[in-house]
Amino acid sequence: MVDHLDQATQTVFADLNQRVIDAAFDADYPANGSFSKRLIRGREYWYYSGYDTLTGEKTRKYVGPASDPEISARAIAFDRTKTAFKTRLEAVRMLRAAGLPEPDGMTGAIVDRLARGGFFRLRGVLVGTIAFQTYPGLVGARPDRFLQTGDVDLAQDHGISVAIADTMENVLDQMTEIDPTFRPVPSLQGGGKTSAFVNAKGYRVEFLVPNRGSDDYQGDLTRMPALGGAAAQPLRFLDFLIRGPVRSVLLYGGGVSVTVPAPERYAVHKLIVATRRKDREKIAKDIGQAAFLIEALAPFHALELTDVWIEAWQRGSKWQEALTRGKMMLAPQAADVLTEAVAKAAPRLAASPAAIGFA
Repeated sequence: MVDHLDQATQTVFADLNQRVIDAAFDADYPANGSFSKRLIRGREYWYYSGYDTLTGEKTRKYVGPASDPEISARAIAFDRTKTAFKTRLEAVRMLRAAGLPEPDGMTGAIVDRLARGGFFRLRGVLVGTIAFQTYPGLVGARPDRFLQTGDVDLAQDHGISVAIADTMENVLDQMTEIDPTFRPVPSLQGGGKTSAFVNAKGYRVEFLVPNRGSDDYQGDLTRMPALGGAAAQPLRFLDFLIRGPVRSVLLYGGGVSVTVPAPERYAVHKLIVATRRKDREKIAKDIGQAAFLIEALAPFHALELTDVWIEAWQRGSKWQEALTRGKMMLAPQAADVLTEAVAKAAPRLAASPAAIGFA
C-alpha cells in the first residue's frame, strides 16, 4: 500500500506550489540578497548585495539613484518578495522533513537555471524521474523507491516551438554556468545538431520531442526554434505523455515551479514504455513508478485515471497490446487496484470495462 500524506503536508505543498507559480523574480536580483542605500558625494544610490547560489561568492551591483521613484519602488517592494522567498524556503524544508523527495544538487541547479532561462515559460515540460519526484504533493502519497536518476529529460512539442516565435537563453551557456565541463553531444547524423549535453561525470541533459511519424525517423534530431540552440530527440508516445501538463514544484532552494505531465498520464505512459524496454532495471523502475501512481490516484482520481486509459486504448491495436502487456507486468495488488478503479469509473465515462481491456 502507498504511504499517504497527512492533510497538513498536502496543504503546505499546495500553498508552496501556488507561491512558486505566482513568484516573479528579476533574474538580476535574486531573492537571496537585499537592497540598500549608499551615500556617495551627497547623493543616495541603491545597491544590491547577494551571493551566487552555486559558488557562495558575494556580489554587489549598482542599481540606480534613490531619487528615481521607479527604482525606489522596486527596491522597497523587494523586501516583500524576500519575505515571501523565506516563507517558501521554510515550506521546502518542512516538506523535505515530511519525507517528500528532493533532487540532488546538480539536478536542482540545472532545472532551476533552465526555469529562469525560459524553458517552462515557453511551454516546455519536465519528464522522466525528475518529474516523478514532484508528484507526491500532487497525489498525496510518498514513494520510497524509484527516485534515483543521473539525467534530466525535457520535452517540448514541435508545433509549439515553431509557433511561439520566441526562444530561451542559449542552452549550452546555461549548462556551463552550472558546470563548465558540460559539452554538447554531437548527433550521429551530423549537421551540427545536438539534443543532449553531458558533463565530465556523465550527467546528461536531453531535450525530447514527440515522434508522430514513422519509427524510421526515430534517430533524426528535430530542430527546435524555441530551445536556445538545442535540437530534440523524437520519441514515440511522448505526445500522449505531455498533453495537458500540470504545474508542480521541485523541492530545491525556495522551490522551483515546473511543468510536468499529469500524474495519471505518467502512470499509463510508463505501462506502455515498459513493454518496449530491454533493460530489466529500467522496466522495474517504469512499472514501479506506474504502480505507485495508480495506487495513489485510485481512491480519489479514478475518473481521471480511467479517462486517460480510455484515450490510450482508443489509439489503436498497438497501443492496446502495450497496455495489456503493461497491466500484466504490474504486481497483483496494483493490478487489482487499477481494475477496481476502472470498474467503478468506466460506466460514468460511458465505457464498458470489458471493451477497454478489463474483461
